[in-house]
Amino acid sequence: MKFAFVFLAAALLGAAPSNEEIRKILAERIDSRKQATGIVVGIADASGRRVVAYGIGSKLASKPVDGDTLFEIGSITKVFTAQILADAVARGAVKLDDPVSKFLPATVKVPERSGRAITLLDLSTHYSGLTRLPGNLTSTDMLNPYASYTVAAMYFFLSGHTLRRDPGAEFEYSNLGVGLLGHVLALQAKTDYESLVRARVLEPLGMKSTAIALPPELKARMAQGHNAKLEPVPNWDLPALAGAGALRSSANDMLNFVAAHAGIGKIDPVLASMLATRKPMPGGAEIGLGWMIGKNGIVHHGGGTGGFQSFAGFDPKARAAVVVLSNAQAPGGVDDIGQHLLDASVPLTPPKKERREISFDPKKFDPFIGNYRLAPKFILSVTREDDRFFTQATGQGKIEIFAMAERAFFPKVIDAELEFTVDEASGHASKVTLRQNGAVINGPRVDGPVETAPERKAIVLDPKTLDCYPGKYALAPTFHITVTREEGRLFAQATGQGKAEIFAESTTKFFYKIVDAQITFTPGAGGRAEKLTLHQGGMNMDGKRVE
Repeated sequence: MKFAFVFLAAALLGAAPSNEEIRKILAERIDSRKQATGIVVGIADASGRRVVAYGIGSKLASKPVDGDTLFEIGSITKVFTAQILADAVARGAVKLDDPVSKFLPATVKVPERSGRAITLLDLSTHYSGLTRLPGNLTSTDMLNPYASYTVAAMYFFLSGHTLRRDPGAEFEYSNLGVGLLGHVLALQAKTDYESLVRARVLEPLGMKSTAIALPPELKARMAQGHNAKLEPVPNWDLPALAGAGALRSSANDMLNFVAAHAGIGKIDPVLASMLATRKPMPGGAEIGLGWMIGKNGIVHHGGGTGGFQSFAGFDPKARAAVVVLSNAQAPGGVDDIGQHLLDASVPLTPPKKERREISFDPKKFDPFIGNYRLAPKFILSVTREDDRFFTQATGQGKIEIFAMAERAFFPKVIDAELEFTVDEASGHASKVTLRQNGAVINGPRVDGPVETAPERKAIVLDPKTLDCYPGKYALAPTFHITVTREEGRLFAQATGQGKAEIFAESTTKFFYKIVDAQITFTPGAGGRAEKLTLHQGGMNMDGKRVE
């Protein structure tokens, strides 16, 4: 869930980017990369505000997006929940070290470990030891995955859950934890979450276009969400976990929020207190109440739902704030735009290499037809069907490829290239070179029968073991594998690719059925995986956990 509102002072980037410069960034994301149909950026600092918008709210309508267009802001909602907590502490209603159980019905048994209870501070800083999602989250609609999850189901999960680590011991991002925090704060205030966030945050900051349940006037200004293929998708609803990601907002409203946290105009001691208590995060970053603090000092949070992505952040020294909102769940997101506008040394994510198809005589493809061994048990088969060319890797489906040069080809469905080396004496290709995700793999031509990958047998693991693996793992700066658990099944999704189920063949080793690839998890403290290794095509790629 992301949105942007930008206004930069000269002290921020030396020379503030013009509206046109920002608009070019947005146009490139929308027109060239096809990563959204509409993006709004906003900037605020001591000299004022401005909004830069580009695109339309939906492919089915031509209405341009602007500062009043609503987007789902997803996990940025967690900072609103953290502000409610800070406000409750200032009012004397709660204490940061209060145990969560203090505010829940006596029938709910909140898990503890080593005699340590989960506190409100633990929930806000993701140090609770709770899993990212509750293990009994069963979606009746995968396009709206949280809609059917109830408070009763959350209570049932908490009462039977065993923590993998002591509360307060280690950072682990948890939607469940902050959703629970929003719930208990509402219970303490004897109201519901939306009423509480309206009274404690939205009304004091003049945010009249921010809500969970949208009245007709706000619904009319809501952008359409899209998936990575720019297909329309429904909005998300989080009735039980509202505090983790249920809010919708506009750029103009979000600037009120982030500008206040940046201290533009005046410094609010309640908001300042949210950065006073900090805990370490992986990679040298820190987390306060809700907000994450980068090594460069930039305070930020991102968000994403099935159809939106968002960024909100500020530079506390320059007193400058940025928001970015996008109406699509595209690879890469918009965090780099927000970070770059706050700190020019943070680069924008480069676009994928542009490949252009050229006309090609099908008969010239015949020298490339054959099998190529990229690994001992990984074969790439190259075929021609009439005037079309295809490749098929061991255990994978057939993919059409297109000429970009006399001996170089590319698929349109994945970011990869194939280049053939031709033996001048025979006139046939002697090897193929595959370039994908920064890797370069050479495969010599093989004649005759080829050996296929061995059959693998899946085993059933204890659900507590599966809880150790969900998270985001960085295999390269722009290539991640996100592992999720759904109803006792484990799924892996690589950057720019679809989600695929992986199956256990031991407690730490898993395999895909749709492709000849395997994943090995390396456990860390308490059994939680600290990295994974992807085995594919004869290569072993390590990825450290980043979330």
